[in-house]
Amino acid sequence: MDQPSLTGHLLVATPLLDDPNFRRAVVFMIDDHDAEGALGVVVNRPLELPVSEVLEDWGDYASDPAVMFAGGPVGTGAGLALAVPEAAEAPLGWRPLENVDADSGVSGMGTVDLDAPAEILGTALGRLRVFAGYAGWGEGQLSAEIEEGAWYVLPATVEDVFCADPDALWAGVLRRQGGDLALVSTFPDDPTLN
Repeated sequence: MDQPSLTGHLLVATPLLDDPNFRRAVVFMIDDHDAEGALGVVVNRPLELPVSEVLEDWGDYASDPAVMFAGGPVGTGAGLALAVPEAAEAPLGWRPLENVDADSGVSGMGTVDLDAPAEILGTALGRLRVFAGYAGWGEGQLSAEIEEGAWYVLPATVEDVFCADPDALWAGVLRRQGGDLALVSTFPDDPTLN
């Protein structure tokens, strides 16, 4: 049986996931989970490094907080950017995410070519977030982690990716699901102190 595409969804770390790279992480899936693996970015790990200090021309276009985000442990020396254009017409240098349903909460989001002229492309973007590195999984690895109970697979919204308060995102995403997941959102950071 084929697993549905995870592109455009969130992977929210369960309290059981204790890998320091992903503890209480919210990962936005960029590339389809398929035989070649999967790719996403952690959207709730802001760094104390302004975008303008790394990519001078893009700093003025970055969404608040206008800092680099630690996208994951892979390729940390490279930048990856997600954006939503201002207008319906796609600007040059922006590519929509593939395999995202038209009625998804993230339709209209895509990746940005950071080598494109910022003064032209940046003005066409309504929202922009820049990540250092990404989260990647090899063939079958992510499926196994989901089956083991390391991740909740949840619908995403544009507001999740461009959240102005990323430190509250993990609990906020779980809380809005209601039921048992809303209860999980109150799980203490260190249960031994409870």
